[in-house]
Amino acid sequence: MAFHINIEDLLNGKAVENNRLDYKEGWNPDAIYRTICAFANDFEDTGGGYIVVGVKEENGRAVRPVMGVNPQQIETIEKEMVGYNNLIQPYYQPRLFIEEADGKNILIIKVIAGERRPYKVPDFITAKQKNWNYYIRYNSSCIVPKNEYEEELRGLANRVPFDDRGNADIKITDISTSILRDHLVSVKSALANEDMSGERLWTILDQMDLTEQTPDGPVIRNVAAMMFSEHPDKFFKYSQVEIVIFPEGREHNPNNMIELPVIKGPVPYMIRDTMNALKVNVIRKSIRKQKFDEHSIPTYNYPYQALEEAVVNSLYHRDYQDREPVEITMEPNKISILSFSGPNHTISMDAIHEAKLLRSRRYRNRRLGEFLKELDLTEGRSTGIPTIQEELANNGSPAATIETDDARSYFIIDIPCHKDFVGDVLVLNEGENAIKDVAKKLTDRQMVIYEIIAHGTLDETINVPVNVPVNVPVNVPVNISINVTTLASWLMVTEKTIKRDLSAMQAAGVIKRVGSDKTGYWEVIQ
Repeated sequence: MAFHINIEDLLNGKAVENNRLDYKEGWNPDAIYRTICAFANDFEDTGGGYIVVGVKEENGRAVRPVMGVNPQQIETIEKEMVGYNNLIQPYYQPRLFIEEADGKNILIIKVIAGERRPYKVPDFITAKQKNWNYYIRYNSSCIVPKNEYEEELRGLANRVPFDDRGNADIKITDISTSILRDHLVSVKSALANEDMSGERLWTILDQMDLTEQTPDGPVIRNVAAMMFSEHPDKFFKYSQVEIVIFPEGREHNPNNMIELPVIKGPVPYMIRDTMNALKVNVIRKSIRKQKFDEHSIPTYNYPYQALEEAVVNSLYHRDYQDREPVEITMEPNKISILSFSGPNHTISMDAIHEAKLLRSRRYRNRRLGEFLKELDLTEGRSTGIPTIQEELANNGSPAATIETDDARSYFIIDIPCHKDFVGDVLVLNEGENAIKDVAKKLTDRQMVIYEIIAHGTLDETINVPVNVPVNVPVNVPVNISINVTTLASWLMVTEKTIKRDLSAMQAAGVIKRVGSDKTGYWEVIQ
């Protein structure tokens, strides 16, 4: 059975937050089953966790090379787990994967949040006399909950976040195999090479824990449609982003209004298209020369990373049962992002007004967050607001502010414009229509090539769709260095593929060749 996460990304802590990873040097069923119980109870709604057997841990990180598990021991472990699973009350079955790292076998025990929580397990599952207890994760430890923690755990019974629930309305034909495969390629999963035709797609979804067993048979979980359906708004009404521009400000002249096309699609695609719209229409850059220093300081009206964090948060934490879109409003002095519903009640109103750190005890869309984490679109663990404020501060911009009501029915974040760019009228970037026309003519990878040629490099200012894998290159300062070999290396395809893309782009009239084939360079056509 193939593991859906790249093993190196897992061990490096890139794909999964450290608090959802538990390393064990060897097969120790007593400690391991207490951890399985804690992850299955998922007290903080983070989506369960992973137990990695055969790996030593140091300061929360995997020690490399790994210690490994004796291959001759694996079959015995599999048989023991069958018996131990029966001792979890109510019954729970984690998934076991056998993977290879540093030339050795390791075991990955995947534990998703249980649908019948709370669970309890014997303190020592191998002992003859057994004493059952509930377990929860507290930081990186497994503890027995007491008093109000135990009451809160019991209150989670049969309460599953909406994105992790099965939905009988979602049919297997609603899942796009091309979108799913693109995702698996992006996260370097071995499942990307699997056959997805016919009934095999059910198997793939089951291996990714995207199905739920019911008395009437398996059903697909909501998060599968959020991530891998071409039309998730079919199931989650108004699952879309609406962008409205008020060049003179909403209060000063509400009748002067520009509405951009509504953005729909899978959540990662909505993030990509929203950021493209913001980058094309609004994000601007200026260079300030410092006295007595050869280095220049770039300043943005809105730092890209701050906007991206805010957009990701709005779609990650959105209530997909609420029939309201994410609304983005642009004015001369700020960008406002409105989503429904509001922050969890475990976050104090003082913390919301302070707008520094919103640490929630409950995650509305725990599985969606997992997938966005795999794509490096979110860090999780309440880092979004601190990242926004840090990016704004580094840019010399005022801090963002947050607004909600006592009922927590909505969430607005206002991101102020840098003072050097504030005017009485919001001036949109030139050439927006030309860029939109270019995008209509090109594939996603060709659009990335177009922007690389335009920028002269591949860096954080270029929006790379999730289905276009890239290497992280060293910045190249001028277009003349952007050649077929460089593009093939950066975009992880053959030079033949790049040549075919360039020919298609030239035929579409969006780029031209300046100079000879050997000494010339590519240039975008403005």
